Amino acid sequence: MQNPIIAALDVPTAELALKLTREVAPAVGAFKIGSELFTSAGPDIVKRVRDTGASVFLDLKFHDIPNTVAKAVASAVRLDVQMLTIHTCGGGEMMRAAEESAQQTALQSGRNAPLVLGVTVLTSHDSNTLDEIGCAANVGHQVERLALLAVQSGLRGLVCSPLEIADLRQLLPEKIQLVTPGIRTGAEKSDDQKRTLTPREAMEAGANWLVIGRPIYAAENPRAAAEKILSSLS
Repeated sequence: MQNPIIAALDVPTAELALKLTREVAPAVGAFKIGSELFTSAGPDIVKRVRDTGASVFLDLKFHDIPNTVAKAVASAVRLDVQMLTIHTCGGGEMMRAAEESAQQTALQSGRNAPLVLGVTVLTSHDSNTLDEIGCAANVGHQVERLALLAVQSGLRGLVCSPLEIADLRQLLPEKIQLVTPGIRTGAEKSDDQKRTLTPREAMEAGANWLVIGRPIYAAENPRAAAEKILSSLS
């Protein structure tokens, strides 16, 4: 079995990110580079993490007109990332442009195309948040609607809350990869994640990948924390 843990490099500097990468690399399957680190350290941090031999999940959640998103995806492919995110609420045309760009740029670059992942509803959102921004649907209905649109648009993977995995597994083709943030071990203080499960619960529900941030990077011993999570999955 592949190591399904994606450790989130949710730290403010390249130095801290590389230190964490070197420390926990043997216990995880990939590293997530998100908005905070990418804005601080730029594209170079992707190259430096890739130079360690680690896989990279670039989590910038592209959401713009189709042409702009296609170009951003092409740039990400040339950085040699293995996964990247776009917002499914950008619509079908945007999602198709993203997937086509990933495939074409990878072919031109002689690389494997990264997994373009559609973000459905952020795990910090609940029904109150959706109502606030004018979405009448509840969270589950909105996730399913956007997930189906993503698959119809050619995406091969989705980011979703642990609590939606089981329902999506009944709804979507088996080949669709599900990447799950909002993972908590139960030992953390409460935070802004509202829809969570433990790592084992998420895998049993049908997740392919687990994005784990605070339980690893905020731990006193991140390597030991990652190893403990990995062992809980076996």
